[in-house]
Amino acid sequence: MRIGLYPGTFDPITLGHIDIIQRAMVLVDRLVIGVAINRDKGPLFDLEERVAMVQAECDKIAARTGGEILVHPFENLLIDCARDVGASMIVRGLRAVADFEYEFQMVGMNRALDNEVETVFLMADARRQAIASKLVKEIARLHGDVSKFVSAPVAEALVRRFA
Repeated sequence: MRIGLYPGTFDPITLGHIDIIQRAMVLVDRLVIGVAINRDKGPLFDLEERVAMVQAECDKIAARTGGEILVHPFENLLIDCARDVGASMIVRGLRAVADFEYEFQMVGMNRALDNEVETVFLMADARRQAIASKLVKEIARLHGDVSKFVSAPVAEALVRRFA
């Protein structure tokens, strides 16, 4: 069974993330969405809220594709999380060249820690390349319309958070 791990903070999950999840489903038998507990980033939504949002979006994708998607919170090293869930592949989304430099360093470190786990990069769809959770939160904070960047339930959660 091919198991992939798609990690991130998903604060919040965006249409860009959803695009990567849908396309990663073609590559694996099971996709694990690793929701990172990253205290350094100071997330807008707590872990339970982020997991619930990701789960709701993934349930829709799994129902549509018939694939298996699991949501797994983690706070350890990414490579250890991959081992914990039995993943042989880490899926990463790239939006721009700027993402590549950081991701390239991460691949090197992960390969040094465990050369059995491959990293696969998926380019964001051209319509989704500008979407970043940080920018979505800023637009929502300033009471802008985020409906082009996140699903309706996530947009509603952002509106409630910044009300």
